[in-house]
Amino acid sequence: MAPMSVLMCGTGEYTTGWTGSGASKSDKKVGVVGLTLFDLRRRGKVGRLSMVGVNGSKFPAIREHLNENIGKVYKDMNLEFDNYPEVGKTDSQAYKAAIDVLHPGDAIVVFTPDNTHYPIALYALERKIHVLLTKPATQLLQHHQHLVQVAAQNNVVCWVEHHKRYDPVYSDAKFKARALGDFNFFTAWMSQPKSQLETFKAWAGKDSDISYYLSSHHIDIHTWIMGDSGYPTRVTASASSGIATSPPYSCVPNTEDTITLLVDWAITGKEKTHKGVAVYTASWTAPTTQGIHSAQHWHYMGSKGDVAVDQAHRGYDVTVDGEGKTRTNISYNPFYMKYSPSETGHFDGQRGYGYISIERFIDAAVSVNEGSARPSDYDTYDLPTIKNTVLTTAILEAGRRSLDEKRSVGIDRGSSGNWILV
Repeated sequence: MAPMSVLMCGTGEYTTGWTGSGASKSDKKVGVVGLTLFDLRRRGKVGRLSMVGVNGSKFPAIREHLNENIGKVYKDMNLEFDNYPEVGKTDSQAYKAAIDVLHPGDAIVVFTPDNTHYPIALYALERKIHVLLTKPATQLLQHHQHLVQVAAQNNVVCWVEHHKRYDPVYSDAKFKARALGDFNFFTAWMSQPKSQLETFKAWAGKDSDISYYLSSHHIDIHTWIMGDSGYPTRVTASASSGIATSPPYSCVPNTEDTITLLVDWAITGKEKTHKGVAVYTASWTAPTTQGIHSAQHWHYMGSKGDVAVDQAHRGYDVTVDGEGKTRTNISYNPFYMKYSPSETGHFDGQRGYGYISIERFIDAAVSVNEGSARPSDYDTYDLPTIKNTVLTTAILEAGRRSLDEKRSVGIDRGSSGNWILV
């Protein structure tokens, strides 16, 4: 069987490391998705690659950026890909033409603004194309559950790129947390520096918010830990503002700086008096000189103990002299993506959990194509399938509605068995 073709939806920071004004200023200067798929092609796991955006005029600069930062850095890296739309053309529906040339059993990897995930994924799934969606899968619970249904009907894999599940610290901590009795309390903090508002200004506050973008990581981790032992029942959101909407960022007036979700959890099989509570906070207005790109801390407490995780600091700090001052304690995370070449000059990041999250999806799609597995098989494992991640979207949408409607929003089972917001 020939290697599957893969379409990369989205041309920005996570796909290419290019942001429109040059290389990203974050820790993903050469991207994640493109680099991973180029290497997977080198290893024979995928075949034809393509990339789709909205503005075709970006592709010459993107190709130059990839050649300079990937082609000239790693040996034997083929950077060829077909682009949609054509150079010089602008087309917000170009993803349809790009998907139309794929065949059933091929795949797409979607790293586009949150509000575009659902229509792109739906179009692909209906054509029996495997789909990997960056988090959050969708903005609306109704859309998420519809994708579950359509993926099952078409016998294709649909996963969410919750890469933190493949972080060995997080996965080990999840295992230990499940042994700590009944859930009582969870808190998570995740932030990125204010410079990200420049990268995401085109959609920040317009098409999505910082809770969808960042808290989706740890909400998923918490629901992953809980499994069938509990479920969320009510979400109350609160937010701060004033930084993102002021110069030099000047985002749209309703852009929140920091969003906190207070979530009540019911414990399965326990009396109504036995409850848990979780607090998920995300911000994109952290200091630009804090020495880390993403602060990421969480704490889980059960009836028999607790687990605390700080994955912002890996014990790997580099000090660099700056202009007129010294920048200290820049903490790097090669466990996500390792960009330094191997001793032979080849890409050497195959063990990074950012790489693994894409490779696992490709492997699952190949197994389904070969008939050695069914898409539903993966729902029975602790993998981020579209079916296994429904409650993350339920909490995120409930949080957004809580902010917009200035009330607490309930989460419940509907008469059809699907989750609903009330």
